[in-house]
Amino acid sequence: MERGPLALSFFRRDSALTIDLSPLLGQFAPEPGLAGAFVADQTDSNPPTPVPETGVADLGLFGKPLFQDPSARALARVGVVDVGSNSVRLVVFDGAARSPAYFYNEKIMCALGAGMAETGHLSPEGRARALSAMRRFSKLADGMGLSDLTVVATAAVRDASDGRAFCDDVLRETGLRIWVIDGEEEARLSAQGVLLGWPGAYGLVCDIGGSSMELAEISGGRVGKRMTSPLGPLKLRDLKGGAKARDAHIKDVMKTLADKMGAQRDRLFLVGGSWRAIARIDMVRQGYPLHVLHEYRMTAKSVRETVKHIKKSNLDELRIASGVSSSRMSLVPYAAEVLSRLVKTFKPKDIAISSYGIREGMLYEQMPQRLRDRDPLIEACRFAEDKDARTPGFGKVLFEFISPLYKSAPPQRQRLVKAACLLHDVSWRAHPDYRAEVCFDNATRANLGGLKHAERIFLGLALLHRYSNKRENTRFEDLYTMVDEKTRSEAEVLGKAMRFGAMLWMNKAEDRGALRWFPKKKLIELWLTNDMMPLFGEVAEARLNSLAASLGAEVQVKTTKS
Repeated sequence: MERGPLALSFFRRDSALTIDLSPLLGQFAPEPGLAGAFVADQTDSNPPTPVPETGVADLGLFGKPLFQDPSARALARVGVVDVGSNSVRLVVFDGAARSPAYFYNEKIMCALGAGMAETGHLSPEGRARALSAMRRFSKLADGMGLSDLTVVATAAVRDASDGRAFCDDVLRETGLRIWVIDGEEEARLSAQGVLLGWPGAYGLVCDIGGSSMELAEISGGRVGKRMTSPLGPLKLRDLKGGAKARDAHIKDVMKTLADKMGAQRDRLFLVGGSWRAIARIDMVRQGYPLHVLHEYRMTAKSVRETVKHIKKSNLDELRIASGVSSSRMSLVPYAAEVLSRLVKTFKPKDIAISSYGIREGMLYEQMPQRLRDRDPLIEACRFAEDKDARTPGFGKVLFEFISPLYKSAPPQRQRLVKAACLLHDVSWRAHPDYRAEVCFDNATRANLGGLKHAERIFLGLALLHRYSNKRENTRFEDLYTMVDEKTRSEAEVLGKAMRFGAMLWMNKAEDRGALRWFPKKKLIELWLTNDMMPLFGEVAEARLNSLAASLGAEVQVKTTKS
């Protein structure tokens, strides 16, 4: 099918869809951090203006939510299939399109590209397994009510002499039409997957599959230069000449890539199952407590040490300790050789693991630009509140009520405060004895984009303190050490502020009072209307005092006319 430079053709069941790519990716805020401060002193003696009632527009710091917009609802459930050289995977996305949940995710290790270096065609066993997988995925899609699936195939199918025949077999038996993409398109889609999780990210995306490795440059939300290479572990395993020949081959190819890509000294984003397996081994080696691969960070030094660890370890023991499958572990030593040379060649400032890749890039491809520009964390939290909270919309009210504590805080901290307020009530169905722990567990392990691991801990601690004054004696105490004491204290303050605010205003349509915070005086003022004073009972007073104690502050309660 003919396509222009800014058009992309998706092939679905017996039909074709061409998507215009002319809207370029937009700018986004810098990557968030954890630095923050409380609001500067206010000296006005007049009572503060009560926070306004929540409006449909929800304009302000984070803009109008888009998950109910028709353009986003069209992406509420999207199915994609990635026919790779090593695995065939079906992913069905659901929920808030900008930060989707994985409604269904199944991978079948087929090794389509095994032996291609010698034969030139797909592995017969792998081909049979892949065709069986496609029959299953087609049936599953029908059972889920998906009208179509987007299917892409990468290096093995595009390079094999019988790749087209395989696609014809799949179409005849399942009705699924496969889009075979070239290496540069594969690199572009993988880079877009990274942008799904990191809006505004900059650096080098490296996606390793079974038969190829792709590089793509991202900056300011745009995909720049991109290249493909034959550095997939399946091809390296079949290379004759042993370790010495592999090392020379990897070095030569990497030099060519570096010459054409130019200097790439920013962040290195690693995409692909072999990279994730190495990261998992690195986690186990270092005793890292949070077993979430997305946003896991490595350094050049840790890569060197983990590569050495892989070389000297028994692979079966390593596989059991790290939870990596046997088929994946067989490729890890070859991938480790590539990673070692990649880091030596490009010298990135740091290294981040991305669980988002080509499949997420296929979803990102279908998003309108205004949805791409949104903060994935806030969109996901809004969706969760709308679906699970007792009073959807109250999270914004709560955020506005406690915002005097954070008036001078940078946007990075304010977005975490907003996220916490949106999530503060979504776990109310949990048993009261476990609600605090459920909140922490959800925040630290949920599928939320745009969050560093330290930010997950901050958010989890804040939500834990939404339901509990204490954080000691839980099964998560090893995770608390991932942030410093100052951050833990600030999370406690946020949690107690939400705990108090939720006590007073369960009806978002009521007239509300307001908080004022004077950090220099160490004074909290609570202003209430006469009509609202009955809500300020002894439990509410105890919670306000607990908040004040965490701030080392005194409390004054004042009334204003209704």
